[in-house]
Amino acid sequence: MATDEELRENAIKAIKKKRDFWGHVAAYIIVNAFLVGLWYFTGAGYFWPGWVIGGWGIGVAFNAWDAYGRSGRPISETEIQREIDRQKKA
Repeated sequence: MATDEELRENAIKAIKKKRDFWGHVAAYIIVNAFLVGLWYFTGAGYFWPGWVIGGWGIGVAFNAWDAYGRSGRPISETEIQREIDRQKKA
């Protein structure tokens, strides 16, 4: 059985993972908006950015599942304790 300190560290890691997800989403939006703009201003033929959007979108979906399948607010003691309690039950 993990100690309370180890559970606390694991809870903080889980909460940070959720925060990191939003950085991934921001990068996804910025880069893909740039690619769509590049496509548009270079003739707007075959929509090749769709391959990047789709492939990377799968990665973002898995990242969301990893972070949230198991909130973007500040980490509160209540959240930490809830995560510790969840880990104790596992």
